[in-house]
Amino acid sequence: MPKILWCFLFVVLIQSVVQAESLAENNRLVRLATTTSTENSGLLEYLLPSFEKETGYKVHVIAVGTGKALRMGKDGDVDVLLVHAPKAEKKFIASGYGVDRTAVMHNDFVIVGAKDDPAKLHKAKTLNQALRQIASEKSRFVSRGDDSGTHKKELSLWQNAEIKPEGKWHVEAGQGMGKVLLMAGEMDAYTLTDRGTWLAYRNKSPLKIVFQGDKQLFNPYSIIAVNPKRYPDTNYQGATALIKWIISAETQQKIADFRLHQQALFIPDAVNVDAVAKKSKSATTTALTH
Repeated sequence: MPKILWCFLFVVLIQSVVQAESLAENNRLVRLATTTSTENSGLLEYLLPSFEKETGYKVHVIAVGTGKALRMGKDGDVDVLLVHAPKAEKKFIASGYGVDRTAVMHNDFVIVGAKDDPAKLHKAKTLNQALRQIASEKSRFVSRGDDSGTHKKELSLWQNAEIKPEGKWHVEAGQGMGKVLLMAGEMDAYTLTDRGTWLAYRNKSPLKIVFQGDKQLFNPYSIIAVNPKRYPDTNYQGATALIKWIISAETQQKIADFRLHQQALFIPDAVNVDAVAKKSKSATTTALTH
């Protein structure tokens, strides 16, 4: 066989090995689009090393607003989503972009504001009353304004209170939760935040919780695999492995055990395990009374 042919075959073999190794590496990478709240709270940093160690997968976390996470799923740019906007999630599934939607956990939202609480939200008996007091007093309110899950929630809450937020008192930031909290602190304004991000930022902020506990402030998270029939190149096997792992009894217990400043942040929703249920009940009580 001519020497040049041997060289050609050798190059082809090397290319095949490199491509095979690259494919194997990609098959071990799971692209997770999730919300800034799961990232800011430290939950993913706490959970994912165990998943990677147990399964051999490597998770690439992309922390954005839920709206952007869902758009990434629609474009096939990620393999799996962990988000908190039920109405948008159901539309995502119905449109054929996602499969295997499963409840994972929940936490709650709170309203934070300046210590002097100019709209006297601490006296409000319901969330609707609290929001009406903000609007009536035209007290400064900083909105995420970024199509995130928190922003979608905020819009639905204003709607339920029969208020159309507009005017100089209502400021749309177009930023993530952490930056909005810092902005609201600088402006002595109110804002809606998930409890986990608030706990992560409270030592950096002059604000305090002024309203909490209303059932409308419930905040459920679900995990969704991107539909492999629509996007065959996505890592559906890796996404499925992550879904099964995060809803397992062991991981649900880890979620129940997670603390920030001695407070439980997330209540597991995927399994009915006695130990988890007891911790969840205790965590709920702690979360709603602090």
